[in-house]
Amino acid sequence: MILDLQNIYKNYGNGDVEVPALKNVTFRVEEGEYVAIMGPSGSGKTTLMNIIGCLDRQTSGTYILDGTNIADVSEKDLSGIRLNKIGFVFQTFQLLPGETALENVALPLIYAGVKKQDREERAMQALKDVGLEDRASFRPSQLSGGQKQRTAIARAMINNPKILLADEPTGALDQASGRQVMALFKSLNDAGVTIVMITHDANVAANAKRILHIIDGEISEVPGGEL
Repeated sequence: MILDLQNIYKNYGNGDVEVPALKNVTFRVEEGEYVAIMGPSGSGKTTLMNIIGCLDRQTSGTYILDGTNIADVSEKDLSGIRLNKIGFVFQTFQLLPGETALENVALPLIYAGVKKQDREERAMQALKDVGLEDRASFRPSQLSGGQKQRTAIARAMINNPKILLADEPTGALDQASGRQVMALFKSLNDAGVTIVMITHDANVAANAKRILHIIDGEISEVPGGEL
């Protein structure tokens, strides 16, 4: 079991003006699964992604990530969990504009204390894995949208995380680049990577093997993975 969320609530505000963003969210994700969490804007999916990614904490309920109860983890140790157990892929890529593709991919290894030569070797291999070894010296402004996202995926996978968490990964891409990125996710999942993908797009969600719907902060399973 990689993810186990039980009775998760998230409220914003104080006292009489509290607004519930998540309501009694309960689900589990097994190792090697490919899950899409699908919902419209304002449904609570970003709030849920932030909790899964240990970027925020729930108001109540239990969240266990790879056997660790996140409520028991200090803020300092939480950064280590994000670094080593979760690979993030964002709609807007989040690449450093002044750094090369290789340097962007190697960035998490700096925080992990890996020596420069080892960082560069691992980052180059990660770029090869996504078909971008010939773009290693390019800066983000020299890359297409699809190349930026593949660079971001290489960076997300550099520490061999337990889970790849993707937020609208094709939202800023044209259709052809989007298909390339989804094919890459499939190959990663086929290799055993656990993927949780947040999306509003039914066509993107259809790539997953299991689909959850979130509406007004409440989550439900789609029987048989159907939309």
